[in-house]
Amino acid sequence: MSIQAQVTLRTRKLGVLIRDARLAARKTIPECAAAAGVTRGIFRAYEEGRRAPSLPEMEILTYFLGLPIRHFWSKEAVSDDAPRTAALDLPALAAVRQRMIGALLRQEREKASISGKALAEQTGISASRIRAYEMGARPIPMPVLEGLVAALGGQVEDMFDQTGPIGQWMNQQKAIQDFLQLPPDLQDFVCRPVNLPYLQLALKLSSLSTEKLRSVAENLLDITF
Repeated sequence: MSIQAQVTLRTRKLGVLIRDARLAARKTIPECAAAAGVTRGIFRAYEEGRRAPSLPEMEILTYFLGLPIRHFWSKEAVSDDAPRTAALDLPALAAVRQRMIGALLRQEREKASISGKALAEQTGISASRIRAYEMGARPIPMPVLEGLVAALGGQVEDMFDQTGPIGQWMNQQKAIQDFLQLPPDLQDFVCRPVNLPYLQLALKLSSLSTEKLRSVAENLLDITF
């Protein structure tokens, strides 16, 4: 196949991927054109495979559409991928979480050795309402939950979902934010596949007790000297 034929084929494929990515991100042609700094007609030509964007334009688009740039060298459309957040029965999930938070609240109260009546007197919330909260019979408004947990000497963060689908998503987002807080040189180190063995070694060492770490260090010193 000639270079020109390859360019034509690649331009058409890129157009399909760009349009698919735009639709998946629920962006309009005018929005994407404005982000890339081109006219609507030019962007439409990109999607139709009649023209191809430059690399800087592609970089802007990937940022705007929330995709890694390598996606546009893949063979799969975004619509072929698993959804970024799984389809959930959110009302049912909220009801389950409401009961779980109520149980956690009761657990915190019992751990603090405070009766429902004493907590009611301390917070000004009726004992019957606190009982309804703990049974999951009624949702706890956030400010009320914060006040109750604080009165028990805890933190509302302890009530956050940790193991459910939303909790896992929240943990992933936190992990991303924690990674972005690392110095650029550490981010670069972590992202290099060649450094994976060092990261795995660091992970194993982090799980060792102080005594075992001391033993490892002594053995390294023996090998060195």
